[in-house]
Amino acid sequence: MYENHGFHNLLWFLVVGGAAGWLASLLVQGGGMGIVADIAVGILGAFLGGWLIDFFNLNVWGFWGSFCMWVLGAAILLVVFRALSGKRATR
Repeated sequence: MYENHGFHNLLWFLVVGGAAGWLASLLVQGGGMGIVADIAVGILGAFLGGWLIDFFNLNVWGFWGSFCMWVLGAAILLVVFRALSGKRATR
């Protein structure tokens, strides 16, 4: 019964990470980068956002607080990535 918990948690993490990465890519005036890149940015952004929250000694509660933290971390990651790579937003 418990052997599927890991798969469900991984699937949930990928879905929410992808949504956070996609939303962050829209917020920094870029548009989606593709599902794999959006998931990667969302997951890395979750780690960055968690580190920033911990560094500044702030508190985040609930799913929506965590999701906002993930999106913020992913947006910061995208801004840094785009500044270093020299890619400009096209709209």
